[in-house]
Amino acid sequence: MLNPTPKGVQISEASFCALWCKSIGKRSMKPPLEQLIQNRILVLDGAMGTMIQRYSLSENDFRGDRFVNHPCLLKGNNDLLCLTRPDIIETIHRQYLEAGSDIIETNTFSGTTIAQADYQLESIVYELNVEAARIAKKAVDDFTKQNPDKPRYVAGAIGPTNKTASLSPDVNNPGYRAITFDELVMAYKQQAKGLMDGGADALLVETIFDTLNAKAALFAIETLYEEEGRSLPIMVSGTITDASGRTLSGQTTEAFMISLSHVPLLSIGLNCALGAKQLRPYLQVMDENTEFFVSAYPNAGLPNAFGHYDQTPEQMAAEIEEYLKDGIVNIIGGCCGSTPDHIRAIAHVAQRYQPRKRKTEHVA
Repeated sequence: MLNPTPKGVQISEASFCALWCKSIGKRSMKPPLEQLIQNRILVLDGAMGTMIQRYSLSENDFRGDRFVNHPCLLKGNNDLLCLTRPDIIETIHRQYLEAGSDIIETNTFSGTTIAQADYQLESIVYELNVEAARIAKKAVDDFTKQNPDKPRYVAGAIGPTNKTASLSPDVNNPGYRAITFDELVMAYKQQAKGLMDGGADALLVETIFDTLNAKAALFAIETLYEEEGRSLPIMVSGTITDASGRTLSGQTTEAFMISLSHVPLLSIGLNCALGAKQLRPYLQVMDENTEFFVSAYPNAGLPNAFGHYDQTPEQMAAEIEEYLKDGIVNIIGGCCGSTPDHIRAIAHVAQRYQPRKRKTEHVA
């Protein structure tokens, strides 16, 4: 990979970006994420669903003109808004970019045929992912053009689907599985291709509660890369579901990392389920046991009795600052309950600290 910086020379990020652009002769080009992540802590965006809820959208918003006669209810299918209300999705992306996000996620958490089957919309999945990536890319390109010294990036979001390959949904039949590995691979591959074709800069397999699902996603992505003759950085983020420190399918943090260590990831991390304070010990395990960069985007605290998140931006940033003081993360952002105000506070704190130093080999 081309590197415009002489070996052993330390320069500022702005100077690095300028050197990179000059070295390739195109000011509009961005340095790869793999380069920037070594220079500073990168800020991911916050929750998409939390922001969509603020619009109090109706069934008609989700249907638009195109799906006015669709046979089932569509309200709640947030991914569909990329086709029916792209203005809202782009506005949310721009709010997070204005707040200081370096990386924004596409609105495709449920962008697979498996998840869209709930709405009888399997046929639009490829198009949905392409358009979601294009919307995010447009916003990112605009902000990068305004300030080339602070390039922005799109992470194609690949959610866990609503089915699990490791667990039975029927307590009376523990051997039953609602989905097969091959079916997952097929669905993930289609989604990944749409995100790539739409212009994503990286792919983010996130909110992993079942590592077998994640393995299917990663196998699909690597297969796609081989077929396409091109590739993007891969980011992975798992979910510790409760105080047991395990994923829903029963793996510890260390076991989760080991299970996916065969893939050359850009980053591995944790998101959702827990607030920043509760996530802290599991991030420490990751820091000590992975050669990859580490990411974290916790919830804005824990939900109250009504399922709402009460943690203020200042409170969330203060808890996340403990990660930064100890140097255990490279990418930081927010999940459920977080807003542009939360990301703004986190970005303000993150600029004071150096990123985690990546280890050269696994610590077994």
